[in-house]
Amino acid sequence: MFSRLVNRVRDMFAPRYEIVKTPRIISRDEHGIDPSLVSVEARKTCEALQRRGFKAYIVGGAVRDLLLGVTPKDFDVATDATPEQVKRCQRRAVIIGRRFQLVHVIFGREIIECSTFRALEGEGQRKDATGRVVSDNVFGEMWEDAARRDFTINALYYDPQTEELFDYHKGFEDIAAKRLRMIGDPAVRYREDPVRMMRAVRISSKLGFTIEPQTERPIPQMAKLLENVPSARLVDEVLKLLTCGHAVTCMTQLRAEGLHRALLPMLDVIVSEPDGEKFLMLALQRTDERIAVGKKISPSFLFGTLLWPQVVKRWRYNEEEKGMSRMQALHAASVDVLETQCQQLNIQRRYQADIHDLWMLQARFERRTGKNPWSLVQHPRYRAAYDFMLLRSMLGHVPVSQVTWWEEFVAADSDRRAAMIEAAQQEARQTGDRARTRRRGPRTDAPASQTVPGESRPRRRRRPSRRSSRPRTEADRNA
Repeated sequence: MFSRLVNRVRDMFAPRYEIVKTPRIISRDEHGIDPSLVSVEARKTCEALQRRGFKAYIVGGAVRDLLLGVTPKDFDVATDATPEQVKRCQRRAVIIGRRFQLVHVIFGREIIECSTFRALEGEGQRKDATGRVVSDNVFGEMWEDAARRDFTINALYYDPQTEELFDYHKGFEDIAAKRLRMIGDPAVRYREDPVRMMRAVRISSKLGFTIEPQTERPIPQMAKLLENVPSARLVDEVLKLLTCGHAVTCMTQLRAEGLHRALLPMLDVIVSEPDGEKFLMLALQRTDERIAVGKKISPSFLFGTLLWPQVVKRWRYNEEEKGMSRMQALHAASVDVLETQCQQLNIQRRYQADIHDLWMLQARFERRTGKNPWSLVQHPRYRAAYDFMLLRSMLGHVPVSQVTWWEEFVAADSDRRAAMIEAAQQEARQTGDRARTRRRGPRTDAPASQTVPGESRPRRRRRPSRRSSRPRTEADRNA
């Protein structure tokens, strides 16, 4: 009851924005969308709904990408049919969600997310004390759904049958001007869903758009609202930021807006470590390069990069202060960091196992003798671990000769591999001999243990043997 009163008072004093109920209809000749870029599955979803008398349009980021001439990664459909009606119209469909009910229309591996037009206000809409919408399954008309969307460039509706574009909030002009603008009062919209601040940073960095000053102004003051967002949603947004292909720009913008403190609390600790910021930015740069050429990327690799500076610090402490062996010290450091940081980031367990392997393989790269090289190159995560070691070598944390050796070993045949291991073993023996010689110190003509001629050698006390220390049995006496 109190939260409703707070929301009513806030809405009374919030600036009023004009509600647009009639869209501007843009023809194909004007918008220039290529129909071949439209997903066949999205087209079938719209056709199935329209055949039964419902309205159905492709909406959101897919329309934005189509206008930019980019093939969308996924397609969303908006309709006036309820989730139950959508499910009846499609061959395979599942209703999901509690906060917002959606329908996933399944076409093999392709999934089309279908949502019902949302109303601006209603009895079913609930907000918490900060203004965040926690439940909203009130359905409305198309113009209400457009007003409910976050940015103008995401409030465009495309009909694949007529190839017409419906624009309620001048999103078509904003795309042409490369401008990111919030629909309605930005402060109110950020309270409804604080994740919109992260989306503003990600979309503007990805597309090279400029955030409108009025849209950007409240972000630094309202960054703390991200603390009320469930951690699972934050992890999803972090992965989107890191895998959008412009992670370096996103991370720089996040720090400039002050959003990183709620999103990545350990980021300040990471950049404060020696070479921590260089390592992070280099890893993000390499990730962006892999995405640009169409290579796959792993969330485990990205999270492992974020947390590695803390692992190195504890690894060194375990070796120098606790006297652990190198492998034991790394294992203890890895487990400690995963237990403390994964609770904050809510990293899934399947990622944690991969991250642990990624870190432990860094110590195994230092061993180039015995059976270790043969088994290491067969490890499922060898390639990711090698790329991780390559990043470390770029900052001088790993000798370049070590990276070159493993690169040659993977490319060599069996005979060449055996010869390389033999050479590494001889080098290890020589290195060990030199180390032992330095520990003994220089040899003298008369060592302390050597006796002077004419002197008797002191007799050593014989140690009692283990056999004589045990009580004799009857069988011993008779023997």
